[in-house]
Amino acid sequence: MAKLPKEYQFIDLSDYGRPAGQWIAHKFQHTNFTPIDVTTMFIISGFTAIGLLLNGYLFSSAFFIILKSILDAADGELSRLKKQPSYVGRYYDSIADLILNFCFLLTFWHITNTSIILMLIAFLGIQLQGTLYNYYYVILRNSVQGDSTSRVFENTRPKAFKGENQKTVNLFHKIYTVLYVCFDKIIYIIDKNASYSKPFPKWFMTLISLYGLGFQLLLMAIMIVFELERFVIPFFIGYTALILVFVFIRKVILN
Repeated sequence: MAKLPKEYQFIDLSDYGRPAGQWIAHKFQHTNFTPIDVTTMFIISGFTAIGLLLNGYLFSSAFFIILKSILDAADGELSRLKKQPSYVGRYYDSIADLILNFCFLLTFWHITNTSIILMLIAFLGIQLQGTLYNYYYVILRNSVQGDSTSRVFENTRPKAFKGENQKTVNLFHKIYTVLYVCFDKIIYIIDKNASYSKPFPKWFMTLISLYGLGFQLLLMAIMIVFELERFVIPFFIGYTALILVFVFIRKVILN
């Protein structure tokens, strides 16, 4: 099951791992593997990539970064196949992504002797990029009756789905809020009226997908393969400037 009705589906440049993720999800559909198990697998894949990068195994590191993206797609696919929507899984996924993003950039800082200040700026940039993509994508999904596990604003605790423990949902929601609230507020301040727009056109969503986590990781993997690790941090700092371009398009061209 897709996240969007067919007429609103767009080419998502960050979602290249979806076909392989769907294959994995189908293999796990009739097993005891849960979507949360798959999320844990992508965490392991991410830290494996970091360990390999620290030891100079560049191609292997890039492979596990891409595998992380594939597994990141597989957990959601498995949730839909098993018809087991989960707020715990949704928050666990996002929390893991943020922690891994920080650890990836910390690794690049360590192996390139880049300024820690620049590393932190790059981390803030990457998170704002991903938040903008998710902000517009969730707005679109909610406006056209697509997947509703994610909400435009995560400022209230959701009611647990059947099979979930409400206390666990509350705990993961609290952790998610602490980690993401500043990024969500910044993006909301930049474009607070986006949720009142008509459904965004496909071409715009494809442009925004340049900020999707999968595409960010693909760029990292490519730079690792070509031994351009020292450029990762400055690249993502500069890449953040596109936020102003995308918001301008949304406000001026699509308004």
